[in-house]
Amino acid sequence: MKIKLIVVGKTNTKYLLEGEREYEKRLSHYIKIEEIIVKEIKQAGKLSEGELKKKESQLILGKLENSDHVILLDDKGKSYSSLQFSEFLQQKMNCGLKSLVFVIGGAYGFYDEVYKRANSKLSLSKMTFSHQMVRLIFKEQLYRGFSILRGEKYHHV
Repeated sequence: MKIKLIVVGKTNTKYLLEGEREYEKRLSHYIKIEEIIVKEIKQAGKLSEGELKKKESQLILGKLENSDHVILLDDKGKSYSSLQFSEFLQQKMNCGLKSLVFVIGGAYGFYDEVYKRANSKLSLSKMTFSHQMVRLIFKEQLYRGFSILRGEKYHHV
């Protein structure tokens, strides 16, 4: 199984980017992960929230393949403990999925068409984080999940 992470825009804060790269490096010992960056919409400030979400969502949908199992990182999604998330990952690997695709939207979230395409939604917290910070937090949780599955000491129960 391959994990894809679709994100809107690049991370442009140095310390977040360094953290992301560190967890990508660590994850490479467990699984192949591909980050797909959807370009930010030009002159986004001139668009309404709905117009921006619609344009970003069209770009996101264009990056998906029919066989992708799509999970949106969304505040309305299901919450897991780190142990539960590792079990979720194991379950998805056991299903024989070709690609497990996690999607982090832009600042305003997703348009309805993306919700319709998604197989499920995942919430990292009831708190709100910047979409750039979510990338680092999510990559750390992916790493934590795989380290739990391997019985490694990174996660202290």
